[in-house]
Amino acid sequence: MNNTTLDAPKVSRQIQENRLSGNMGVGELVMNVLAFSSPLATVAGTLPVLLMFSGQTAPAIYLLVTLMLLIFSVGFVKMSRSVQGPGGFYSFVTAGLGKPAGLGGAFLALFGYIFIGFFAPSFFGVTLQGFVANTLGGPDIAWYWYALAITALTTLLAYNRIDLSAKLLTIVMLLEVAIIVVFDVVSFSANGLGAVQSAGFALPSIADATLGLALLFAVGNFFGFEATVIYRDEVKNPDKTISRATYLAVAGIGIFYAVAAWAFIAFFGADKIQAEAENNTVNLFNDALVGLVGRIFADVAVLLLITSVLACMLSIQNIAARYSFALAADHALPSFLGRVHPKHKSPYASALAVGIVWAVAIVLFTVIGVAPEVLYPIASGSGTFAVLLLMFITSFAVLVYFIRRRGFAPESIWKTVIAPFISVLFLGAITYLAIANYPELIGGSTVMTAIFMTFTFALFFGGIVYAFFLRSKRPDIYARLGRQRID
Repeated sequence: MNNTTLDAPKVSRQIQENRLSGNMGVGELVMNVLAFSSPLATVAGTLPVLLMFSGQTAPAIYLLVTLMLLIFSVGFVKMSRSVQGPGGFYSFVTAGLGKPAGLGGAFLALFGYIFIGFFAPSFFGVTLQGFVANTLGGPDIAWYWYALAITALTTLLAYNRIDLSAKLLTIVMLLEVAIIVVFDVVSFSANGLGAVQSAGFALPSIADATLGLALLFAVGNFFGFEATVIYRDEVKNPDKTISRATYLAVAGIGIFYAVAAWAFIAFFGADKIQAEAENNTVNLFNDALVGLVGRIFADVAVLLLITSVLACMLSIQNIAARYSFALAADHALPSFLGRVHPKHKSPYASALAVGIVWAVAIVLFTVIGVAPEVLYPIASGSGTFAVLLLMFITSFAVLVYFIRRRGFAPESIWKTVIAPFISVLFLGAITYLAIANYPELIGGSTVMTAIFMTFTFALFFGGIVYAFFLRSKRPDIYARLGRQRID
C-alpha cells in the first residue's frame, strides 16, 4: 500500500495542531491595531511633540498620512488575498523579493517590534511610580518593580488564547476613546463656534524645515495595522475581515488623531499652539484637561493612560510573538519557539520568550544604572525606524510581485501598479526623513545613532546572508521560508 496515502492524515493533523486559532471579528481586530498606537499615550505624549513641530498644520499632516497609507492599504489588502500565509510582511517580502529578503525583513520586524514594545515597561514604571507616590500619597516604589509587573501581566495574557487579549483590548480602547472624545467635544465648545472657526485648517509648507519630523511622528501612530494579516489564522472569514479591518483601522486612526490635534488648536488658539507645545510638551494634555473638566477627570485620564500603556504593550507582544512563531515554524529560529498551546492555540513559547527578553533587559539596565527616561525614547525610536524600513521594503515587494504577475494574471492596474508605486515613493521619502533625523527620533547622540542604525541595517542584510547559508547547507529549511500560501 502507498505509504504517502497512509501518512497523509497524520501530516494534515500535525499541520492543524501547529496552527494558531482564534475567533476575532472586524471590531476586535481594529481594536488590536488601535491599541498598538496607544490612543491616550499618543494624545498626551506624541501629539504635543507633533504640534511643537507642525503647529496648526498638524490635522492636515495626519490626513495626508492617512491618505497615503490608505493607498498603501490597496496593495496591502490585495496582497493579503494572494499570499495567504499568516506571516505578515515576512510573507509579502518573500513573495515579492525572494526568501533571502523575506528572512531579512522578518528579522527587522522581530527586532523592531520587540524594541518598540520595550518602551512600555519603563514608561509604565515611571508613570505609575509618580501617580502612586505623588497623586495617591502611597509608597515610593522603584520603577523597575512596576516594569517587571506589567511584563509579567502582558506575558500571561499573551500566553492565553488571542480572544482574551482581544476582549481586554476592546474594553480599554473604548474607555480611552471616550476620554479623548470628551476632550474633543469640551475643547471645541469651550470658546464657542468662533474658536473652532479660528482654528481653521492650515496646509503644511514643503519649505518648512520641521515638516519631515512632523511626518515621521505622524506615521509612527499608524504602526500596528500589519496585525490585520499577522492574525490571519485567528480571525473569522479572513479575506473580508482583514480587508475591512485594515481600511477601517487606517482611516479611523487618521481621522481620530486629526480631530484631537484640531481640538488642541481650538483650545489654545492657532497662533499660540506651537509655542504652548514647545513650552509645556509633557503636560499639555493634562493641563488642558484640568482647565476644561477639572482635576478629578484629569486623574481618571492618567489612570487610563496607565492601562493604555498596558494595552499597547500587550498588542506589541502579541505581534512580536507571532513573528517569532512564524520564524520558528519555518525553522529559521529554534523550533521550541514554534510551539502552539494545545488548549489556547496561542504561540505561548514565543510569548514567554518575548516577556523574558523584556524582563532580562529591565534587570540589566537597572543594574548598570540606565535611567528609564533614557530607555523609552531609544527603544521606541530605534524600533520605529526598523518597522518603517520594513514597510518601505514591503511596499517595493508588493509592487514587484504584482508586476511579475501581470504577464499571466492581469488585474486592476490601480490595485497592482499605481497604488503600490505611490506607496514606494511615499514610504521611501519617509524612510529618508527617518535616516536624516535619526538622532531626534531616538533622542540620542551621534554615536548612538551610528550604533543603532548600523545594527538595524545589519539585521536585514544578516538575514539575507543567513538565508543564503541555509540554501547552501540546509536546503530543507530554506525551502520552508516565507510562511506562504500563494493562490
